[in-house]
Amino acid sequence: MALPTADVDPTMCDVPLTRPEITLDTLPRCSFQQRVRSHYHAFWYHLGERFAWSRGAYRERPVRRLSQLSGIQQARIASLQRRFRVGFEQQAEQSTALKQYDYLEVLERTWSALGLPYSVGGAVQDMGSSNFWYAAALHAFFQPSELVGVEVEGYRIYTNGYSRLDYAHGYIQNLPNTQFIVGDYAGYDHPADVVTAWYPFVTPDPVLAWRMPLSVLAPRTLFSRVARNLTPHGLFVMVNQGQDEAAIAAAWCEKVGLVRYGSCEVRTLLRSRRPAVVSCWTSSHLSHLCPYQN
Repeated sequence: MALPTADVDPTMCDVPLTRPEITLDTLPRCSFQQRVRSHYHAFWYHLGERFAWSRGAYRERPVRRLSQLSGIQQARIASLQRRFRVGFEQQAEQSTALKQYDYLEVLERTWSALGLPYSVGGAVQDMGSSNFWYAAALHAFFQPSELVGVEVEGYRIYTNGYSRLDYAHGYIQNLPNTQFIVGDYAGYDHPADVVTAWYPFVTPDPVLAWRMPLSVLAPRTLFSRVARNLTPHGLFVMVNQGQDEAAIAAAWCEKVGLVRYGSCEVRTLLRSRRPAVVSCWTSSHLSHLCPYQN
């Protein structure tokens, strides 16, 4: 199914991901303080794994109508609503709905910037899904025959007593052919037409900032699994914060044999934050010629 082209700033295309000063050999080792913090987080991480707490699906109270938006935000959301036939605010709170529109815009602008073909159907996997609040955005964009979110710390408990798993079940409840799995994506052995990773861990600081142990920092293992799961014409879509992080992630992708199709820096109009550096990868030079076609 063909969709109309999105308006895109052409200056954000062709972002270089190779940085001479950044190589896998020059990455700093973890400090003593980082290792101490890691041990502390590991205690709570493994405790959550052991108890696997769940109160049942948590459903947000939908806002129904978005408010306090600028004219630019209103126009951009209206454009996304028409194009993808969505209304995230009918199922989610305002803050969640705005983030969902933001992720949808990132995907739309990336596809247009890189000239990727729009296809529907196929198996879509998301690596490191948190509570999968953006599942609706992925579902709207890819219209998959199967959507799976995989999160290694799915039993983290929030202040209201619900876990990430509970939230995820609420977010995906009305999405057909969608599931959320608590587990390590490195061990998830299933074929995928598309794999997405939003801000995957490639350095220690973000891992510790998210209160997780450094044992989950395994980019080579994760990206190797991506390469093995991708079908011959599959596509890996990775979003990073800033060009330094993107360069490190790209080095790991190249290390495991993934081939870069293209990259761009996306500035969305819906949220005030750093531009997202998005790169798309294939599993071989052959699929680089014609990625993600169903």
